[in-house]
Amino acid sequence: MAVSIRMARGGSKKRPFYRIVAANSTDARDGRFIEQLGHYNPASKALELNIERYDYWLGVGAQPSATMHRLAKGAKRNLPPVAAA
Repeated sequence: MAVSIRMARGGSKKRPFYRIVAANSTDARDGRFIEQLGHYNPASKALELNIERYDYWLGVGAQPSATMHRLAKGAKRNLPPVAAA
Protein backbone atom coordinates (compact mmCIF):
# COMPACT_ATOMS: atom_id res chain seq x y z
CA MET A 1 0.00 0.00 0.00
CA ALA A 2 1.61 3.22 -1.18
CA VAL A 3 0.59 6.24 0.84
CA SER A 4 0.48 9.69 -0.70
CA ILE A 5 0.05 13.08 0.94
CA ARG A 6 -2.31 15.12 -1.19
CA MET A 7 -5.22 17.52 -1.14
CA ALA A 8 -8.88 16.48 -1.19
CA ARG A 9 -11.17 19.10 -2.70
CA GLY A 10 -14.19 20.43 -0.85
CA GLY A 11 -16.19 23.61 -1.00
CA SER A 12 -18.75 24.77 -3.49
CA LYS A 13 -18.50 25.46 -7.18
CA LYS A 14 -15.75 27.99 -7.97
CA ARG A 15 -14.92 28.31 -4.24
CA PRO A 16 -12.49 25.47 -3.55
CA PHE A 17 -11.32 24.42 -0.13
CA TYR A 18 -8.83 21.61 0.35
CA ARG A 19 -8.17 19.14 3.16
CA ILE A 20 -4.58 17.90 3.35
CA VAL A 21 -4.73 14.15 3.82
CA ALA A 22 -2.58 11.04 3.92
CA ALA A 23 -4.34 8.50 1.73
CA ASN A 24 -3.77 5.27 -0.14
CA SER A 25 -2.58 6.30 -3.58
CA THR A 26 -5.19 4.10 -5.30
CA ASP A 27 -8.16 5.67 -3.50
CA ALA A 28 -10.22 8.43 -5.13
CA ARG A 29 -9.06 12.04 -4.72
CA ASP A 30 -11.99 12.98 -2.48
CA GLY A 31 -12.54 9.46 -1.14
CA ARG A 32 -11.22 7.56 1.84
CA PHE A 33 -8.14 8.79 3.66
CA ILE A 34 -6.01 7.56 6.53
CA GLU A 35 -5.48 10.83 8.39
CA GLN A 36 -6.26 14.51 7.90
CA LEU A 37 -3.13 16.62 8.32
CA GLY A 38 -4.52 20.10 7.79
CA HIS A 39 -6.40 22.31 5.37
CA TYR A 40 -5.73 24.95 2.70
CA ASN A 41 -7.93 27.78 1.45
CA PRO A 42 -6.53 29.11 -1.85
CA ALA A 43 -8.81 32.18 -1.82
CA SER A 44 -7.18 33.59 1.32
CA LYS A 45 -3.90 31.60 0.99
CA ALA A 46 -4.55 30.27 4.51
CA LEU A 47 -2.63 27.06 5.19
CA GLU A 48 -2.87 25.06 8.39
CA LEU A 49 -0.63 22.00 8.45
CA ASN A 50 0.37 19.70 11.29
CA ILE A 51 4.10 19.63 10.50
CA GLU A 52 4.86 16.88 13.03
CA ARG A 53 2.37 14.48 11.44
CA TYR A 54 3.49 15.51 7.93
CA ASP A 55 7.09 14.66 8.82
CA TYR A 56 5.96 11.38 10.39
CA TRP A 57 4.26 10.29 7.17
CA LEU A 58 7.32 11.27 5.14
CA GLY A 59 9.43 9.22 7.53
CA VAL A 60 7.40 6.08 6.95
CA GLY A 61 7.60 6.41 3.17
CA ALA A 62 4.61 8.53 2.09
CA GLN A 63 5.10 10.53 -1.11
CA PRO A 64 3.72 14.09 -1.24
CA SER A 65 2.12 15.38 -4.42
CA ALA A 66 4.04 18.14 -6.22
CA THR A 67 1.63 20.83 -5.00
CA MET A 68 1.67 19.51 -1.45
CA HIS A 69 5.48 19.44 -1.43
CA ARG A 70 5.59 23.10 -2.53
CA LEU A 71 3.03 24.21 0.08
CA ALA A 72 4.72 22.27 2.90
CA LYS A 73 8.12 23.72 2.03
CA GLY A 74 6.67 27.22 2.35
CA ALA A 75 4.93 26.32 5.62
CA LYS A 76 8.16 24.98 7.12
CA ARG A 77 10.01 28.17 6.15
CA ASN A 78 7.52 30.32 8.08
CA LEU A 79 7.71 28.34 11.32
CA PRO A 80 8.59 30.29 14.46
CA PRO A 81 11.93 29.27 16.01
CA VAL A 82 11.76 26.51 18.61
CA ALA A 83 13.23 27.38 22.00
CA ALA A 84 16.02 25.01 23.06
CA ALA A 85 15.37 23.21 26.31
